[in-house]
Amino acid sequence: MANKNTHPRKAKASGNNNLQMSRSGKTDEFYTQISLIEKELRHYKEFFRGKTVFCNCDDPEESNFWKYFELNFQQLGLKKLIATHYQTDSPSYKIELTRDINGDGKITSLDIVRTPLQENGDFRSLECREIMQSSDVIVTNPPFSLFREYVAQIMEYGKHLIIIGNQNAITYREFLSLLIDNKIWLGYTSGHFWFRVPDDYEEKKTDFKIDEAGVKWRRMGNICWFTNIDIEKRHEAMTLFRNYTPDKYPKYDNYDAINVNRTVDIPCDYFGVMGVPITFIDKHNPEQFDLIGDNRYHDGQDFADDINFINGKGLYRRLLIRRRPIQE
Repeated sequence: MANKNTHPRKAKASGNNNLQMSRSGKTDEFYTQISLIEKELRHYKEFFRGKTVFCNCDDPEESNFWKYFELNFQQLGLKKLIATHYQTDSPSYKIELTRDINGDGKITSLDIVRTPLQENGDFRSLECREIMQSSDVIVTNPPFSLFREYVAQIMEYGKHLIIIGNQNAITYREFLSLLIDNKIWLGYTSGHFWFRVPDDYEEKKTDFKIDEAGVKWRRMGNICWFTNIDIEKRHEAMTLFRNYTPDKYPKYDNYDAINVNRTVDIPCDYFGVMGVPITFIDKHNPEQFDLIGDNRYHDGQDFADDINFINGKGLYRRLLIRRRPIQE
């Protein structure tokens, strides 16, 4: 069983082509495998104790997010589990788990309370906002095309989050600002993952398959988890072993920073500004590096021209970082 995402304009796609398909409404349903959920959430088990979890972008009838928390409700020591269902043009409902209602000594699907909503279950609706306000942590696979608005709402309410997204989201100025200010960061799991898609999903030449049961699957690249819960990974320092030389690390044409083509090649003895691949963000430790911006947004300003040019040749997108002083 998989997590069904049916929010308008919703997609878990990577790259410009997938994003454009999402916005045109041609592919708006992807289903998250429970293995992907389990792989990430196992790192937060102690955090969940005594918490109210809200899954606000899920179909609770099919959601693997709901399934995971329902099966592990007592083990995690949850206070409450809530999910809202989205319906396009009509009032929807929410479901909740809080206690052993039927008295069988355990919390299962038999203890689910279903309550009608007056609105359609859109995460932006007043009802869903009120539920969010009463929750501790939001865990879901939000709409890709509404990602900035979705994250901004969670931050507005000051809530914890553990959500799936595309790593390219770090290039959004609003989201990059949260990363710079250490208000959000990457979780543990990232990479290329397979999502089940509806039966009527158009077959693709690449990153697409149909399994033996006739189920369609689509692989999405640069998928990662974002969170604002402090995790051990965030404090793991990178081992640096390269030495800086001007010929190996040229400076940009119009900005005082050196270029580093691979994260693994970050020099151990350079403390000025460096331009690094955006994949660096998965290794970022705020105790080791300051995140300054990227090749378009930096020094607190949005620039019209990119800075990632060397000898007139533009490079791939870069994040700008600076090594923090070594603490003795």
